[in-house]
Amino acid sequence: MKTIRVLVADDHEVVLEGVRALIERHPALEVCGLATTGREAVDLARKTKPDVVVLDITMPELDGLEAIRQIRRALPNTEVVVFSAHPSEEMIEDVFGAGAKSYIEKTEASRDLVAAISSLAEHKPFFTSQTSETLFAKFLVPGSGKQSGRAEPKLTAREREIARLLAQSSSNKEMAAALGISIRTVETHRATLMHKLGVHSVAGVVRYAIRHHIIEP
Repeated sequence: MKTIRVLVADDHEVVLEGVRALIERHPALEVCGLATTGREAVDLARKTKPDVVVLDITMPELDGLEAIRQIRRALPNTEVVVFSAHPSEEMIEDVFGAGAKSYIEKTEASRDLVAAISSLAEHKPFFTSQTSETLFAKFLVPGSGKQSGRAEPKLTAREREIARLLAQSSSNKEMAAALGISIRTVETHRATLMHKLGVHSVAGVVRYAIRHHIIEP
């Protein structure tokens, strides 16, 4: 029986250890790495080449969606299970759009996570009942889809990073250092972001970041 190698990424140590213990109870699964930031998850994935990455969507240093994209670009045979606590329709759509093939709520871990890992190791998507209900609610229930009117803006990966850092009260200088870009480039991204969101203050960015799970409240 082939051993399925799994990389686990979450910014909470207790969650990391809990997921590792859950996975290692199964003889066909092996944890090949633990990461606490999005950048570390990408770097470890490139180094260890896991079959499956279990990734929280809300990660420091690198947005979870961008981490998925980078892992899938670098390792097209590595699949990603998103393991998080934000089962909104938009977030699930974004997760699958980025290249993940399963979304597991943290409350569903003991029941579904191992099954999802096993399915993805065979390159088969895995949908929990909760994910299916959330994702397809707009088709099943009249009026449950997205509201008409102004469409929600789609942010680039860089704009999501700027939103996250702004929401964490980072200065332009701190953002430039964290992202490896110039202060002037930060200012440009910041202005573009606020224009796209239709907000005029950092508080507006914070509200957007919380609503879209870029940061946790």
